[in-house]
Amino acid sequence: MMLCMSRMLRRGSAFAARLARRDRALSLAGLSCRHYSTETAPHIPGMEYQDAICTLNTLQTNASALEQVRRERSNPELQLNAMRGFLERAGLTVDELDHLNIIHVTGTKGKGSTCAFTEQILRNYGFRTGFYSSPHLVQVRERIRINGQPIGKDLFTKYFWQVYGRLDETKDAHGGTMPAYFRFLTILAFHVFLQEKVDLAVIEVGIGGAYDCTNIIRRPWVCGISSLGIDHTQILGDTVEKIAWQKGGIFKPGVPAFTVRQPGGAMPVLKERAKEIGCPLWVCPQLEDYQVDCGPLHLGLAGQHQRSNASLALQLSHTWLQRRCLPADHSFPVTTVENNGTLQAPAFSPSPIIVKGLADAKWPGRTQTLKHEEVTYFLDGAHTMRSMQACVQWFRETAAEHERSASGAVARVLLFNATGERDSAAMLKLLVVSTATLIRTHSCREEPTAINNSSALFFFFLSQTCHFDFAVFCPNITEAIASCNADQQNFNVSVENMLTRCLDNERSWRLHNRLGDNEGTQLLIQDSLPCLPEHRGDTLVFLCILSALQWITQGRDSVLADLAKSTLPVKQSVTAKAAPLREAAEIHVLITGSLHLVGGALKHLDPASSK
Repeated sequence: MMLCMSRMLRRGSAFAARLARRDRALSLAGLSCRHYSTETAPHIPGMEYQDAICTLNTLQTNASALEQVRRERSNPELQLNAMRGFLERAGLTVDELDHLNIIHVTGTKGKGSTCAFTEQILRNYGFRTGFYSSPHLVQVRERIRINGQPIGKDLFTKYFWQVYGRLDETKDAHGGTMPAYFRFLTILAFHVFLQEKVDLAVIEVGIGGAYDCTNIIRRPWVCGISSLGIDHTQILGDTVEKIAWQKGGIFKPGVPAFTVRQPGGAMPVLKERAKEIGCPLWVCPQLEDYQVDCGPLHLGLAGQHQRSNASLALQLSHTWLQRRCLPADHSFPVTTVENNGTLQAPAFSPSPIIVKGLADAKWPGRTQTLKHEEVTYFLDGAHTMRSMQACVQWFRETAAEHERSASGAVARVLLFNATGERDSAAMLKLLVVSTATLIRTHSCREEPTAINNSSALFFFFLSQTCHFDFAVFCPNITEAIASCNADQQNFNVSVENMLTRCLDNERSWRLHNRLGDNEGTQLLIQDSLPCLPEHRGDTLVFLCILSALQWITQGRDSVLADLAKSTLPVKQSVTAKAAPLREAAEIHVLITGSLHLVGGALKHLDPASSK
């Protein structure tokens, strides 16, 4: 990290000097440089990708950015006003955004997956697509995609310095302010999409909707709201009704909007918001209602919860295509009205291109399975109660299928972390099943002779539970050895706080499993790891993701083998705990609780994602 910071400061000083020299030259020539478009902004030679990322990271913690957050939290409307100001300083206008033919999507669970389905469908039609999402898993440039692929490092670097340079040179005239991290990336995404002349841009909301910085969009072509739940309560409110009000803030007058069936009091709030704004709102049908000649629709993303996301994507892409290809008066769907007054969107017959788009969709880190020899990884960035419920259901079903074909005994390991204000104890409870439950499941049968196949019973049990042999906890730190991994650095949380949270999570797991509190666990320094009781269901806390993965896999994943030199040594007593992992025919690892954790794991498990 220090290496990155020193490089950033050195490059930043050179960058500022170049700007100053250019300004002086223009001034001597009688020219002004205060109002040019970023379309002609120069790319600064010698500025590399890592320099750009290190400079971007300064926007996580600079004093003006933190002051912005504090000031605007009590007056959310200031957020959009500030965003418009930053956009103009970057040489862009809100009018230009109207030419991006935007699909704007929000929600608590599934908004990213909905965007991925939608983008894939429209790309399959031959349109040049832009896709802005958050957070990234491995590299920042994943957030800004052209035709489904993260923009290249050279392109990111070029456009980054164009936008950053314009903002940096105008900050003195605006009280020294610079946009915070997410705002800057949003402006950068708009700039990239305009410069690259995309046919459409799929824009995922960051947090909420009404006051999210993506909501400077005035005229999207269509809006969508995926499943709602409780998250970001300090910003959005602590009830689903308050959250629904925030999410409904992306509605625009006369712009068609779609949502899925919502829990509790969310739907009445969305309907009222749509009425106030003058936005026609439809509810998507069930996926099985769509008329397909080739049998049930196949989805490229696993899990039952993806079905509602796919239906929402079908409506969004279909409506966008209608507007693109049909006269304006034919762009709204024919609807039916349910008893509660809700407009029901029709279940049309998807074209073969749309059907293929649903099957081709990919969205890494969400219900993703990776098999590396004798180790299978199940990755899902679930971080709310509803998304964790969906993750548990997916894992139960998918892991049980893999275990049926295993050559012998399978060891299950949970790798977990959670961040922010989220109730990790409640999420962990969904993942817990005690050994006593397993014993009761075997012993409560009235007729032992009815169970002729003990393995069949075992697989039935596994399909109903998430029994883990080990629960492993670590912070969202990719590796403990210092390296310039700027894409995954977070300066907003201290290492001590991250480790304390891990210890709290371990304690919650042990209490849920009735293992008792582990008084021997302590903050880990160098190779100091806790000594744990001699029984299954053990827990461990590691300093970083790589150390955790190395211990879990016990040298059985060749992808991780070359990274062994990058990990800290582990006590012999801790190595001895891993005997069940070495003896098992296969190891199955569920990695969940945080998209940042999943991203850190993918950096090591999928080396191509870091290139």
